[in-house]
Amino acid sequence: MRVLLINPYYPISETPSPPLGLAYLASALCEAGIEVKILDLVVYPYSQTMLQNVLEKFQPQLVGLTAVTMTFDNGMGVIRDIKRLNPDILSVMGGPHVTFCTRETLKKHSELDMLVLGEGERTIVDLCRAVDTGSDWDGVNGIAYRKHSEICHTAPRDPIADLDELPDPARGLLPLGRYRALGMPISLTTSRGCPFKCIFCVGRKMVGSRVRYRSPGNVVDELEYVNSLNFHQINIADDLFTANRKHCLAVCDEIVDRRLELRWTSFARVDTVSEEILARMKAAGCSAVSFGIESGNPQILKTIKKGITREQVVEAVDMCRRSGITPHASFILGLPGETRQTIRQTLDFGEQLKELGLSFGFHLLAPFPGTEIRENSDQYGIKILTDDWSEYHANRAIVETPGVDRQTLDKIVIGWEDEYTLLLADIQQRMLKEAASAQEADQVNNLERIVLVYDLMMKNVIEQNGSWPHAGQPLSTEDTLKILSDKISTELEARPQLIRDTLIHALHHGDLICQESGNTIRWQWVDYI
Repeated sequence: MRVLLINPYYPISETPSPPLGLAYLASALCEAGIEVKILDLVVYPYSQTMLQNVLEKFQPQLVGLTAVTMTFDNGMGVIRDIKRLNPDILSVMGGPHVTFCTRETLKKHSELDMLVLGEGERTIVDLCRAVDTGSDWDGVNGIAYRKHSEICHTAPRDPIADLDELPDPARGLLPLGRYRALGMPISLTTSRGCPFKCIFCVGRKMVGSRVRYRSPGNVVDELEYVNSLNFHQINIADDLFTANRKHCLAVCDEIVDRRLELRWTSFARVDTVSEEILARMKAAGCSAVSFGIESGNPQILKTIKKGITREQVVEAVDMCRRSGITPHASFILGLPGETRQTIRQTLDFGEQLKELGLSFGFHLLAPFPGTEIRENSDQYGIKILTDDWSEYHANRAIVETPGVDRQTLDKIVIGWEDEYTLLLADIQQRMLKEAASAQEADQVNNLERIVLVYDLMMKNVIEQNGSWPHAGQPLSTEDTLKILSDKISTELEARPQLIRDTLIHALHHGDLICQESGNTIRWQWVDYI
């Protein structure tokens, strides 16, 4: 049996990493003897022609997509194209959105044959075996589907108790080279589950309130492998790496005992870090932690069941500063009880923390399916303005409270974006006068390089301009680099020096190669590493 797994388009501004969930599904399928291919539409330009070529070449019996709320519509667009091209292919979708929007999704979208609910590694294998043998689907736990126009739910599937039993993610099936060329981080997890009850988050319901941990040795074995892939940053993507002191310290000690030189980041809560934990994390290679602070208003923090105080926030940020770990934080605007005054309080709190070395950003509340805040929006005084899932990206207002309207929330975020744009423009002007700091110049250069690489990938610029006949003396890499740079300059609005520097960077890091075969020069991305 052949299974095609698809990662739908996701904006590069969201800093996507290689899809770990799909890699876990793929490894489970491979272990069961099922042939798998992954199509990652985050780093490949999508077209129906491209999809048709993949389907005709691979001929899958089943196509599976994973989607969060903001990527659901993109995923459904791909599903509809698949069904137009080959109605016999079984279409399956998983992920948090459909797990908590099951009935609505199956009623509205006839192109979807089935949904996988919750953790998918065991479910997808059992489903494929049932499909391959012609068995009834009702024996597969953890799915939902239509049967005689009725929506059927099978028995829930228990969470995977021993995470060490899972095979390593099949990263060899992912286009890691493209993510590395974009400067994106690569992620892994050391646990699943979240014991906390934040009303705006669906994590606890998706992966369970009881946290399950991988053994430290198992984690660090994977860290060693991931480190060998030469990404600039590794992200430990647990909901809360620091939630269990014993586990956190054991992983850090295992890294130190093996004398590994790593650079990694993690998520944390301000009430789960200490001087000891941060010191051990720093010794193990942690460079930054990200805190969800959400609000600077004490009453809002209580309402959303965050369970932290402003004093704990200040203490945690200061401990990070003293330990040499960079603290980052996120705030959410538009939470229950939000007013212009509470927004001002949150903005002022962010500026206060900035003086302690904190960098931070803002999002607007997106009431995702499955969250307590959505299910009890009236109780919390939240007015949900749209169920257009494509707008659930947390960068534009889709809720209002009695104390703050949509226009006010949007104005704040637009102002923030404008301020950031002006800051970048100012740095660029000072770079021209050689008056910018090295850190500022690096920041702008990295951002411009990411944008250019993404354009090169999503517009197929290298594929369309990276080969030409050559019948004379062998050309040096420098010569072919100049030819390619000149060709790209006619295609894209980018500084010639930026194009050249970007190509050199990708070449030196092994993300782009130049080969001469016969009488042809060919440049191409190194997709698989």
